[in-house]
Amino acid sequence: MDKDEIRLNDDYDKMTTKAGWEKKLVEDLALAALKERRTTRRWGIFFKLAFLTYIVTLAVLVYAPFDPASLDKSGDKHTAVINVEGVISADSKASADYIITALRDAFDDKKTKGVILRMNTPGGSPVQSGYINDEIYRLKKLHPDIKVYAVIVDVCASGGYYIAAAADEIYADKGSMVGSIGVLMNSFGFENAIDKVGVTRRLYTAGEHKGFLDPFTKPMDADIDHAKSMLTNIHKQFIDVVKKGRGDKLKDDPLLFSGYVWTGEQSIELGLVDKLGSSSYVAREVIGAEKIKDFTVSEAFIDRFAKKMGASIATKMAEISGFNITPQLR
Repeated sequence: MDKDEIRLNDDYDKMTTKAGWEKKLVEDLALAALKERRTTRRWGIFFKLAFLTYIVTLAVLVYAPFDPASLDKSGDKHTAVINVEGVISADSKASADYIITALRDAFDDKKTKGVILRMNTPGGSPVQSGYINDEIYRLKKLHPDIKVYAVIVDVCASGGYYIAAAADEIYADKGSMVGSIGVLMNSFGFENAIDKVGVTRRLYTAGEHKGFLDPFTKPMDADIDHAKSMLTNIHKQFIDVVKKGRGDKLKDDPLLFSGYVWTGEQSIELGLVDKLGSSSYVAREVIGAEKIKDFTVSEAFIDRFAKKMGASIATKMAEISGFNITPQLR
């Protein structure tokens, strides 16, 4: 075999070897891609099933919550407790929707011997407080054998006391803060600030007093008088509710409806509170059913998530800044 034939054979072997290597590489890459697709598909199925399981479980917990107490077949009566905690507003856990739902569930329970409203709130919306107050009276009329007791923890002020006034008796700790029977509406006035900055305010309205709450416009005397008349009217409604609930227990004190707050001990002297005592004390010694069942309605996870993502941001910012033109029982 001459040198040319030997060279040709060597070149052929090299090409064959190279072609075989490239083919193997392509096969390996294809096999790896196939394995990755299978793995991705399996994980995709897993996560879809996990998400579906989560949604089904959440739906069951929200719409058909399991209550261990429902398995209790004994005839023992219990004391129903409902927490009224935080600011009273339409989008809070102390909203009328939540509290009224809890009240109806508590009264409808055949084993409920008495209801305790555990109060720990600075107040809030007069409308929400009014809804709850009205519902307490309605339920007491339907269930005359079940009494309602308000038990004040740290604070029961303004709209909170608006609700508590509907109770048959009110208990508090000696250091609790009680009262604040008044109404407020607050905002800021920026009319001088925008003049210094050099900003021109353009406000277009249809109606002479449509913009009377605008913080960038100096209020007219008529606007101030109108705002005060609204607050006075709501204050009168508040006073009437307290007098209806407390009756002759109230002392004739000119400061009683001034917006002041008092300690639980002082509130007894004024007739705002009946006695000192905790929830467990009232359940055990007053109602006579030491076993306590909590009927407080918890906010659904979906609702909490939605609020955090958007709807409540503006409201919270307004509360933090102190800009609130809605009358408040606080």
